[in-house]
Amino acid sequence: MASSAVASRKRAAPYDLEPRACCGSSPASGPKRRRYNFGSADDYERLDVVGQGAFGVVLRARDRRTGKVVALKRLIGADEGGRFAPDFDALRVEAACQHACRGHPNIVQIKDVVADAKTGDLFLVLEFVGSSLRDEFPRAHPEDIVRAMMRPLVDAAKKMHASRVIHRDIKPENILVSFSGQLKICDFGAATLMKPAGKPYDLCRPGTLPYTSPEQLAGNRCYGPAVDMWALGCIMGELLTGAPLFGGDMTEEELLADLSANLDDQLNELFYDVLPELSPAAREVLSGLLAFDPEKRLTASEALEHRWFAEEPKKAEFPGFVPLFG
Repeated sequence: MASSAVASRKRAAPYDLEPRACCGSSPASGPKRRRYNFGSADDYERLDVVGQGAFGVVLRARDRRTGKVVALKRLIGADEGGRFAPDFDALRVEAACQHACRGHPNIVQIKDVVADAKTGDLFLVLEFVGSSLRDEFPRAHPEDIVRAMMRPLVDAAKKMHASRVIHRDIKPENILVSFSGQLKICDFGAATLMKPAGKPYDLCRPGTLPYTSPEQLAGNRCYGPAVDMWALGCIMGELLTGAPLFGGDMTEEELLADLSANLDDQLNELFYDVLPELSPAAREVLSGLLAFDPEKRLTASEALEHRWFAEEPKKAEFPGFVPLFG
């Protein structure tokens, strides 16, 4: 019994880190493939499903060795010949992007990569945080609270971009709220490592339409970290108004046409009709994040140096927050 338990905690058998390893090709028929010994998924007791998206399913789990609660993200692959075929390329990119951003208090931390030896499922082991910004704070907020919420998010973007990572899917659903009210950016399933300027990315618009930048809507695949700053501008506006600024039921083409023709008028209406009490400094930041031209858009570093953020930081407190899990 004891030896069996020990055996189950050993590292899972090594996998070839190439998608074609699941397709029946012989290792001798091509160049030598890298192999990686993943940890064992048996080390984690799976408790319940807490989220699901295009890139994976997230479970709440307990580390059997420490008793600590973690999040397990099972990467979605494809069935080939009746077996699960993990997307190793997606695993490498997501894990590498999240690992590059390790140590920042407002980015969910990656702890390990584990495999289920029985099913072949691969999991990212992540810091467990709580529910999303969308779930916890759907209403409009006063400017001081929005500033306290945006400052750590922009600082997290600064860390990502300094680490040469573009998230590409920043939205309220991908911002988690800890039990103490701390905000953390999560889900690097659409993230990518930066390419040199002018080099196109494989995906033009991997994110969510209401938070997608004009350059991506236009089909430009040679974008940069400015796409994340646009998304943060959309989130800032949403926190101030309680509703998404753009999108609605529009198609990509309709949204691009609307932004191209009406963005300045929409911002003026927002500042003078919807939010007349908004300070000039806040207007400068929001309009800087939502600059149509990515070359004129505020970077994370520039935004943090702006007078709206540079004032003495105030701790974001969210009265009435109730943890979902004990």
